[in-house]
Amino acid sequence: MPESLLAGERFRIGYALAPRSVSSFIQDSLIVYAEKRGVDLIPIDLEKPLIEQGPFDSVFHKLYDAEWKKQLEEFSLQNPTAIIVDPIESIEKLHNRVSMLDAVRQLKIENLEIPLQAFVDSNESLEDGIANQGMKFPLIAKAVIANATADAHQMSLVLNRDGLNGIKTPIVLQEFVNHGGVIFKVYVAGDHVKCVKRKSLGDITEEKLGNSENLIPFSLISYFADNEQSDESLAKLMEAAVMPPSSFVNEVSKQLRHALKLHLFNFDMIRDSIDGNRYLIIDINYFPGYAKVPEYEQMLTPCFLDLAHQKCSKETANFDHEANSNVHKVDN
Repeated sequence: MPESLLAGERFRIGYALAPRSVSSFIQDSLIVYAEKRGVDLIPIDLEKPLIEQGPFDSVFHKLYDAEWKKQLEEFSLQNPTAIIVDPIESIEKLHNRVSMLDAVRQLKIENLEIPLQAFVDSNESLEDGIANQGMKFPLIAKAVIANATADAHQMSLVLNRDGLNGIKTPIVLQEFVNHGGVIFKVYVAGDHVKCVKRKSLGDITEEKLGNSENLIPFSLISYFADNEQSDESLAKLMEAAVMPPSSFVNEVSKQLRHALKLHLFNFDMIRDSIDGNRYLIIDINYFPGYAKVPEYEQMLTPCFLDLAHQKCSKETANFDHEANSNVHKVDN
């Protein structure tokens, strides 16, 4: 795919983001980098109807309410070749942790799994939910709804059965898998992928389990996260962590993108400390903070250009269809 559009061509992307999301995606460096390659990033005024703005070749958004969905539908009807990134019905699947990881089960990739997990809708059925799935402690308790709200990011580590007494349902319980204190965050933008290492919760030994609290909110975790380690030792831990093979990461990203029907997302993947060939996807997020990724401009802009060529193909197909229809009318 070419690194820029043909001379004189411009691809106009309108972006609709809540104010708190703008800085994690739209930075001056991205605007300039994309602009030099024929892509214009234009803010959408959320106080005005979308249909009255533009013209836009594509619309990027991170809004989900009914009014916005209606606006997108009206825009698409009037602009059938414009590309919406992404369809709300596809995004909504990632807002529920009960179904979030279902797409991973569809992938045909060896050595890739998801942790055992259970949705529990009442405190009375907590133990039954764990037993039915064959789950073992420790567990991670996660809110069912996964969106941009503060409650959605609150998690707790459940170390034993007594810890269940502090859980409020409905809840998703996910079995904790020791993974060496390192998580791989994989950012996907269309066909373009970047994998980065981040510090995670440290391994939990039997000794720690026997000398612990029953339930620990992630915000208070220190001992289990090994925060008492020096910055130097943590840096060495991160440096020593081996990245997953790029071919593996790319194939997972490709299959997951098609299963989710999304362009913009990231997923959190861990490597089992005991079986180094076993990887698990534990979370998927829509439209993450790409600005955290080094040189993210060089990842997103090629995605923009791919969309520009995709739109051009749609326009050509529409033109050919109309031309054939007109020929058919003349023949009749």
